[in-house]
Amino acid sequence: MRNRLLCCVIICLLKADFKNAIVTQFPRHRIIGTGKEFILHCSQNMNHVAMFWYRQDPGFGLKLVYYSPGPGSIEKGDVSEGYHVFRNNMTHFPLTLKSASTNQTSVYLCASSSATAPHTHILSAQKKVQTTEEKAALKILHRK
Repeated sequence: MRNRLLCCVIICLLKADFKNAIVTQFPRHRIIGTGKEFILHCSQNMNHVAMFWYRQDPGFGLKLVYYSPGPGSIEKGDVSEGYHVFRNNMTHFPLTLKSASTNQTSVYLCASSSATAPHTHILSAQKKVQTTEEKAALKILHRK
């Protein structure tokens, strides 16, 4: 039974056409000196309306830097200070570090989406676990 299930999963994945959906980000790796300007390039070939830049600091979850609901439109994320973006077409969304600093040492990720709403930047792994007392207090508040 397990082999049959595994076979079905593999077949389903093989049928999905991921080879045509590409988000490209470059350069892949870069070490730069503080105070220097640096540009990270991002492009996508899916004609997705929305594009996003995230950063992931060591030991933490993703934080939204900037997003674009469409060409010519830019929205700030949670950590947009020290960065600049522009988007004048559907496929490209470069991120500029204006003056690189040590607090910008991070993994940067670009994404695109056919939806225009920004993706949630509070992941379940980042959410605070509620104590029994907090859960009880919330139940009391909901009853009122």
